[in-house]
Amino acid sequence: MPILNRNLLSEGNPEGNVRAEVPAPGGRSAMPQVGILQIGDGNFLRGFADWMIELANEAGVFNGSVSIAAARGPGAIPALRAQDGLFTVLTRGVQGGQLVDKARVIACVRELIDPSTEWQALLTCAAVPNLRFLISNTTEAGIVYVDEPNSAASCPRSFPAKLTALLWERFVKLGGSPSAGLIVLPCELVEDNGSKLRQIVLQHAGAWGLPPIFQSWIEQHNHFLNTLVDRIVPGFPANEADAVFADLGYEDSMLVVAEPFHVWVIEGPQRLAEEFPLHKAGLNVIWTDDLKPYRSSKVRVLNGAHTAMALSAFGAGLDSVKSVIDDEVLSQYLHKLMFEEIVPFVPRPEEERKQYAAAIMERFANPYVRHELLSIALNSVSKWQVRVLPTIKDYAREHGKAPKLLSFSLAALLDFYHGSWNAAGEYAGSRDGTPDGTPYPIKDNADVIEIIAEAWHGGDDGRDLPERVHSMLADTRLWGEDLTAIPALSTQVTAALKRIKEVGTRAAIAELL
Repeated sequence: MPILNRNLLSEGNPEGNVRAEVPAPGGRSAMPQVGILQIGDGNFLRGFADWMIELANEAGVFNGSVSIAAARGPGAIPALRAQDGLFTVLTRGVQGGQLVDKARVIACVRELIDPSTEWQALLTCAAVPNLRFLISNTTEAGIVYVDEPNSAASCPRSFPAKLTALLWERFVKLGGSPSAGLIVLPCELVEDNGSKLRQIVLQHAGAWGLPPIFQSWIEQHNHFLNTLVDRIVPGFPANEADAVFADLGYEDSMLVVAEPFHVWVIEGPQRLAEEFPLHKAGLNVIWTDDLKPYRSSKVRVLNGAHTAMALSAFGAGLDSVKSVIDDEVLSQYLHKLMFEEIVPFVPRPEEERKQYAAAIMERFANPYVRHELLSIALNSVSKWQVRVLPTIKDYAREHGKAPKLLSFSLAALLDFYHGSWNAAGEYAGSRDGTPDGTPYPIKDNADVIEIIAEAWHGGDDGRDLPERVHSMLADTRLWGEDLTAIPALSTQVTAALKRIKEVGTRAAIAELL
């Protein structure tokens, strides 16, 4: 069976051996090519932004060429290079009562860069005159200020520092031209993501002593737009790869599965929408002057439920979102926290928010998408802070105490992060909380892992559970504030964590219900 590459595409699939929709041979639009730099090589951007750009290219309303730079380390860059930058998006699910099962080869990616070893190549890419857009997804933990020096010889660690260096290179090489400014579309699930990213970039520019004229250029000629993205993209279907490849007629190790539902809300003027006209290809891209109502619903309901449920369900022995829906105890837990603790605090009319939540539950039940709980668990601390904490605070303001199920989600998070360092220097946990349990990786920012590991294992190790919980909840480095100030939260988390340790997560949830 052939491996997906550009030779396969150039044949135009004359014998119908490839099921996926592939770009027509001989090129596409005669429109001028628009350069797009993408910081992030993961499943989401490839199954969301790149998929949309490909469809807009194919529809003839756009002519975008994407350069992908890994967010950290080599990432997926070597595997994508082996396939000439090509990959397949397999869209599966039920939409409007109809089964959707479509495969599309994405061919808009033309350059692949590993900034950790190819920093100069990324600087060169940043100074290409036809570059107009920069898209990013570095998780919620990516849009933060990290104090680090400006070095032209090596890649900065944090995303905002990278972006500052790239913009400086562009400013210098293109003479500070107003037309050289970029449209920046961050896809991290951070409130006011564009505004915050712009603020941090300016902070770096000031800390590095870059001239005021550069800072003015950033402010006046670069557009940092606030955005909201929504699509479940669980990634590679490892459990059915052979069957999928046989169906497609080729092998693709970079294939990603995505649900049919998608929405990209961008807060910006219509004149910029005309430069990025994905909506004209029939895609659900919304340009608005007020993002907040869209964001609150999505982050609190979809992402909040994901984050609140994932570690509890994983601790209970489950592995995917669909398995939660199929489980009698965990599905009840998810339904109650969704409709009793999250939905009442979504700032939309009651009927609208209930309908939205019901639609989310249907998406969770999609039988064609396997969304791994460990994938959702990545960077859970920052996710919980952004997605769950605001609802807990709203609930506590109205009821005088934190909600019990969302409090349990924090206990499950602390239990999940109760790990140890293995021989390879990796921090890992054990599935049932004992050294003999099945190991799993705990992936988060190094600082977060060090803080929690110290809280669990540091000192004389004679501290009791309430002390440990109090120290973690009170640590503003983790949550941005002292969580012990929220009425009853520390007490409920401690009690829940105690029961998790004593009887296991599943039994503790059953007791709670």
